[in-house]
Formats: sequence, C-alpha cells, structure tokens
Amino acid sequence: MKGKIMECPEGLRYTKEHEWTREEENIVTIGITDYAQGELGDVVYVELPDEGMAVNAGEPFGVVESVKSVSDLYSPISGTVVEANARLNDEPEVVNGSPYNDGWLMKVECADKSELDKLMTADEYMEFVKSLG
Repeated sequence: MKGKIMECPEGLRYTKEHEWTREEENIVTIGITDYAQGELGDVVYVELPDEGMAVNAGEPFGVVESVKSVSDLYSPISGTVVEANARLNDEPEVVNGSPYNDGWLMKVECADKSELDKLMTADEYMEFVKSLG
C-alpha cells in the first residue's frame, strides 16, 4: 500500500488474517480489509461458502485469488452463513474498489457474540499492520 493511506473504519473489528466484521444485531458482515486487498493486487476470483453452511472462528471459509496469489479466507467468528455476496461471482474486482461496502464477502448469524470481543479495534489493527513493516 505504498503511497496510499490505508482505510480502516472505526466501529468494525479486525483479525490478524486481515478480515473485518460489522455487527448488526445477530448478523455479522465479513470482508477483507483495505490492507489485504492492496497486498493481494487485482482480485480475479472469490470462492465463498453456500448459504446455510456452518463456519468456525479461525478456520478457512473460502478463497480469494488475485493476479499475484491465492489466499485462504478465515472466518473471524463461528456461526451459520445467511448470505454470500453473489455479486462477486461476476465482479470479484469489487473487493478492490470497495472492501468495506460493496465488496463484503458473507453475512453470518453469530453463534457466540463474545468471539467479536477477541477481535482488534481499528486502532489496534492499524498498530498491527504497522508492525508488519
């Protein structure tokens, strides 16, 4: 992300695997951070779980493929997938242009909200990214 200010919205929670979460009642929207999309480069394919699938905190739920690499996506929380972002099937590049809005990956009905408390705040995530060099 050389020369670009990294976007890191307040009010979201972040993981060391560079996913973010936005809690809305019992539904948690999950995506990859601005830092992650910048490191990946142009996203060309996203594989997401089907609606109704169970996901577990810390375990892979999908894959993001860019012109540079293929990376696993890790669920920040446990729960049941209520929606995957179907738009990304035809327009995976939306992840690059709008990682926190149109480029979200999935929505999960949270099994244990206390898992969200273990994630980093925006300030903590910014410090973590700075520590990566």
